[in-house]
Amino acid sequence: MRISDRSAIAPFYVMDVWRAAAERQRTHGDVIALAAGQPSTPAPAPVLRAAHNAVTSEVLGYTESTGIRPLKETIADYYQRRVGVTVSPDDVVITTGSSGAFTVLFLAAFDVGDTVVMARPGYPAYRNVLQALGCRVHELDCGPETRFQPTVAQLEALEQPPAGLIVASPANPTGTIIDADELAAIAQWCDKHGTLLISDEIYHGISFGEYTESCARASSPNAVVIGSVSKYFSMTGWRLGWMIIPERYRDVTNRLASNLTVCPPAVSQYAAMAAFCDESLAELDGHVARYQRNRDILIDGLRDCGITQFAPADGAFYLYADISEFTNDSTRWSAQLLDKTGVAVAPGIDFDTVHGHTSIRLCFAGSTSDMHAAIDRMSPLLQIDAGR
Repeated sequence: MRISDRSAIAPFYVMDVWRAAAERQRTHGDVIALAAGQPSTPAPAPVLRAAHNAVTSEVLGYTESTGIRPLKETIADYYQRRVGVTVSPDDVVITTGSSGAFTVLFLAAFDVGDTVVMARPGYPAYRNVLQALGCRVHELDCGPETRFQPTVAQLEALEQPPAGLIVASPANPTGTIIDADELAAIAQWCDKHGTLLISDEIYHGISFGEYTESCARASSPNAVVIGSVSKYFSMTGWRLGWMIIPERYRDVTNRLASNLTVCPPAVSQYAAMAAFCDESLAELDGHVARYQRNRDILIDGLRDCGITQFAPADGAFYLYADISEFTNDSTRWSAQLLDKTGVAVAPGIDFDTVHGHTSIRLCFAGSTSDMHAAIDRMSPLLQIDAGR
């Protein structure tokens, strides 16, 4: 039997690292996981209480395809309180994680052969899913000179306006944040040229002194905002995300979602309403303070070991580091690091198919003690590799 052409996409290499790390943990029991892009903490206490209440008091059958109304209203209220923008609950689409949001949106907005632009380095699933759906992906080479984010000047240099542009702020893997004025200028350019602006904001809430603008407030009514409870809200496995969409996408997203997934997980929807309360937000902001301490520990420790070039980690919980002094094969280097030290990091090739062979991504969402331990283990190896 034949295999479809659309399935011929690149693997998600970090998943290979996770599997190798799981095997290392099984055989040695000593893994320090800096590869997985997820918090190391459970959902906030109010969410756990709400989940228990939902399990014991709700039927938990199918819900509306685009989510229960009370959760939509809760998210709209959250944008009013935290972002200062009025969002209609009718424009909130609840999805099975942000991954589900992207799939539904790509199907709703783009046809086979359409061109969608994204930054490189960037989250590989954008590229891989779009390619699987028959879209053309154009990557903008975004390095230190643009703080690893796309600019209007780069868009102006394109041969023709694309059907869509994806931006992420804070970004994965770099953690960089787009300046509010630049984001507004990008949105205006997209409006002028008929390009759908998709703003991935799943790391909003995790920033370290830098202001993070939301497209829901700063751009235009034509943009789509993607959110999720996975990162700031510490609920990755609950598989719940959302979109804020222009009215023109309401019907089509409902039809697509009902056929693709029927509905998002019911228990997660009922529980997630408690994620936005003041008690939960106070707990979550405590995690962000720890992330900042962890980031600083890694930066200082790696600099002492000879790794000195990083993307500006304004937010999220990643450090994107240049390891060109040590290797030109980040996949092999990462595997050797895991084998020799038990420290798991993600090779940059996942995020940058051109330059990623000399970069790695480290996630600092774990415990502070793990950050210290990772540096202690990596230091002797890096000293040897650098000839010190």
